[in-house]
Amino acid sequence: MADLARNPLRLLTGTALLAALCGCASVPQATPERDAEAKQFITHPGFASIYIFRVDFGGNPSSNDPVIHVDGRLIGATIPRTYFRVDVLPGERLLHGFGFDQGSIRVNVRPDEITFVSLDAMGGTSYFRQVDPETGKREILRCCSLMENWAPGLRPLFR
Repeated sequence: MADLARNPLRLLTGTALLAALCGCASVPQATPERDAEAKQFITHPGFASIYIFRVDFGGNPSSNDPVIHVDGRLIGATIPRTYFRVDVLPGERLLHGFGFDQGSIRVNVRPDEITFVSLDAMGGTSYFRQVDPETGKREILRCCSLMENWAPGLRPLFR
């Protein structure tokens, strides 16, 4: 540590690297345009869409907020009053949390259909529950903002 204090360039480089790594762990909120587009609830032909939404108000943000995966692929960390839209190939999909707990749900998604999954995170435990489309749409429109789950240039469909 004393060596870093004597070498400002090393300290600056180390600080920049740490900041970059911390920034990669967060999930940005989508633009208002993308949020409005997702709230039209339109699927891509031949694919299925899964909306994972969290309406709970939660306490203070913490490391106990679930990190969502679909079929083992990272989607992002959830926070209260947000949702993710994930476009997938039809078939059985496993949604699971990672963090304080390992909550999960299996859903069978069909082409050109939308599946809605409610996520409640209480006391460090996540609870997934599939809900009917009207309930899912109503809750997302009432409370939630879209979170980005793709980096620029990545194909947004699971194989």
